[in-house]
Amino acid sequence: MNLYSAIDELPDDFRAGAVTIGNFDGVHRGHAELLKRLTTRAKEFGGPSVVFTFEPHPVRLLRPDEAPAPLTWVDRKAELLAMLDVDVVIAFPTSREFLKLTPEEYFQQIICDQLRTRAVVEGPNFFFGKNRAGNTDTLRELCERNNIALDIVTPIKLDTEFVSSSRVRAAIADGNVDLANEMLTQPYRVRGMVTHGAGRGAGIGFPTANLSAVDTLLPGVGVYAGRAMVGGETKIAAINIGPNPTFHEKVPKVEVHLLDFKKSIYGEPLEVDFLAHLRDVQSFDSLEQLKEQLARDIEKTRSLVK
Repeated sequence: MNLYSAIDELPDDFRAGAVTIGNFDGVHRGHAELLKRLTTRAKEFGGPSVVFTFEPHPVRLLRPDEAPAPLTWVDRKAELLAMLDVDVVIAFPTSREFLKLTPEEYFQQIICDQLRTRAVVEGPNFFFGKNRAGNTDTLRELCERNNIALDIVTPIKLDTEFVSSSRVRAAIADGNVDLANEMLTQPYRVRGMVTHGAGRGAGIGFPTANLSAVDTLLPGVGVYAGRAMVGGETKIAAINIGPNPTFHEKVPKVEVHLLDFKKSIYGEPLEVDFLAHLRDVQSFDSLEQLKEQLARDIEKTRSLVK
């Protein structure tokens, strides 16, 4: 994937193509539909397909208390976009100066002068410029004035509701990773660093990697089946998010049990895909009951994850 942050470093080969502007958080099926049109337009004009996104999200500067937890980090977003045949991603450093641009200034500086765009592809809820003053009508007028092709792509629905990053985020927060993954183009993934825990899991035969410094939205409290990627290896994983009521612990944790894996990975980065929700977190009357349930969780995880 060709990932850039500075537009002035963008090679000429990545200009004069088809451009879409947006956050693309999570990279869901609605995004995929829009990007299909983008890549088609790029081929028609003989140029690159370009995704122009922002780092950080503008809301984090303007209204940080209202900023939603992100679904992806920049490199993961670029990776997901590359899987959809996008040629280049620009993760533009958001600044207060940039956010003061009027829609006309925004269009002229970014779309025309910097990217020399020949086609623009957006969804119907596209807004741009200071105070989100520009909409698709503004965009259409500016594109016509500058002889730039414009496509507005209709959003897609799943179960009568539109697919959106907000809907994906709500499903994940609720622990419904099954629904979230139906909307996403790839399974939902988080990353973090492996830190030392209490060591109880190893003591009862189910060692876990405790994950900290997770910088994206965590699924709701529960037990999940998934995959973990560490040190170039991919392993089936049973994941627990939340407190440990059996041991009277109230502090929520992210504990990842890697099946058939015995290496020490303390201090290493770990990425985890969430594939299915297994059950809610519960308290057990005895250690033996807990061990029996963990064994069932692992058996079910093996049956679900190949």
